[in-house]
Amino acid sequence: MTVVFSPSKNVMNVDEVQRKGYAIANTPTRLVLRSPHNAEETYLQNVAGVPMRVLSTSTFFEQKWLVTRVDATAVCPTPEAVAFTPEVITWYMPKHIDPLFSSDAFTMLEVYMGIDAKRLDTEEMAARNYSVLVTEAHIIVEIPVGAVGGYFKSHIQDDQYFVTYTIEPMLELLWIEEVAHENTSYKVLFPITTPPMARPPQVRNYTPLDTVPEQAVFVLELGTFNLDVELLNITFPTMVLTVAECNARGFNVQEQRSPDNTLKTFRMEVPFSDPVVFKERRAEQGVTTFTLQLIYGLVIFPEYAPFSHSAVVDAVLLDIVPPSVTGNCDQENFHITVDYRNQEPFFVVLVGKRLLNHEFAQQYLTEGDTDFTITLPFSSPDAVFESVHSSSVRSRLDVALLNPYNNMTIKYFSLACSFLKTLTECFSNGTMTALAVKVDSVPGLNPGQLTLSDPACGPTYSDDRFAYFHFTELLWHHQEVYQQCHAV
Repeated sequence: MTVVFSPSKNVMNVDEVQRKGYAIANTPTRLVLRSPHNAEETYLQNVAGVPMRVLSTSTFFEQKWLVTRVDATAVCPTPEAVAFTPEVITWYMPKHIDPLFSSDAFTMLEVYMGIDAKRLDTEEMAARNYSVLVTEAHIIVEIPVGAVGGYFKSHIQDDQYFVTYTIEPMLELLWIEEVAHENTSYKVLFPITTPPMARPPQVRNYTPLDTVPEQAVFVLELGTFNLDVELLNITFPTMVLTVAECNARGFNVQEQRSPDNTLKTFRMEVPFSDPVVFKERRAEQGVTTFTLQLIYGLVIFPEYAPFSHSAVVDAVLLDIVPPSVTGNCDQENFHITVDYRNQEPFFVVLVGKRLLNHEFAQQYLTEGDTDFTITLPFSSPDAVFESVHSSSVRSRLDVALLNPYNNMTIKYFSLACSFLKTLTECFSNGTMTALAVKVDSVPGLNPGQLTLSDPACGPTYSDDRFAYFHFTELLWHHQEVYQQCHAV
């Protein structure tokens, strides 16, 4: 068996063909010849304005009285057959592939597109936004960059981050030549990779501007990357920390993925109070600047290609004078004043166990220019009773200012006062009343279950804080009851 390559007319036997890098084999019904695209005998031919690689051979099988000749031609597209935009890949395939035709008279019977050697039906192509257009001279395939069926790959050039998109479309053509009346089937699998596209990562700073410096954090997000990128470490001006060391320090480094699981970002929280944050107070301007300098150390797998991205973020805050809380009592009420000085209120107020909402504020709050005062009666459900005496009740009101972002306490204040209150009263008509109060030291007490020494002597009215006793004149004249009631 000998092979003649056209147009060079080089004649080779099987051993020579194999030494040149070709693979050749035959069966009783088939001849198979595989050739690299860059083989010496491969030549370029311009077909309908599209450069194509062509390999033409004539193979001779010699028998004693007979020589059989098999002519074969293979045609493959070149990278020049593809045009790119940032959004779309366009592949131009000649409709009349000259080296495969013996005449210009033909009829195209079938055109199919596929991905990774698998045909796609019309619905699948529409779902992926693929399109195939057959014109007079070309078959034009359009594929959106990033479409299903392909994949993105990360690359580094001069420490800059780029991505490419790779996909392997397939075309299957079937035509009949009118002169020879023979059908020809042609299939081509054509891997396409876009040119590197710059995707410079960005650091987004989500740090709230109305935060409290002592409790605030830089909230940073670095992205966006393909899934083949990993974060290894972060370099600060004074140290280099691995991701595990950052998390142990409280920086809460997290990998976050997009909803379709194709992209990732890296999120991190760095407290203003950490030594890696540089602080500069400008007294003449009344501001403090918090600056964070960092270099992200990243790597692309599986080739383990390292790269980095540096960033400087800062937060400029007005010098915040911590709010002060003061209070006093009159004969019936608590008066709590919150002075927030040179800032708008950046906190929420917890009175007892209740947040100071709009309805609460309308009833009990009086506002000033830089402060507000809460006035509550000593018997308010928001206060607690500490102790009870024969002529007074000691009541306490707790107030806390909370950071609305993390619910941490900014300021805590507690005011306790003794309020003159007669708990037992005897009236001239022989009626006597007594008020029992639930104190903070016995939180499990149910006032409704209180009685005097006589179990029948229960409260006339009770709730979760008080029990009210009322004795009629008839009971008043009963000496034993009188003594019991007098002991209340």
